[in-house]
Amino acid sequence: MQRLINFFRDVVREMKKVSWPKRKELTRYTVIVMATVTFMAVFFAVLDLGISEVIRLILE
Repeated sequence: MQRLINFFRDVVREMKKVSWPKRKELTRYTVIVMATVTFMAVFFAVLDLGISEVIRLILE
C-alpha cells in the first residue's frame, strides 16, 4: 500500500513541474490538430474514392 501512496505522491510532484501551455497556445494547437485531421480525412476519402473507381473500371 505504501508503494502505491509513494507512486501518487511522485505523480503529483512531477505534474507540478510540467510547463502547461497558455490558453492562446492551446487554442492554436487545437486548431492546427483539427485542421490536420480534417485535411487527412478528406485526402484519404478522395484517395479511397479514386482507387475504388479505378478498380471498378478494371473489373467491368
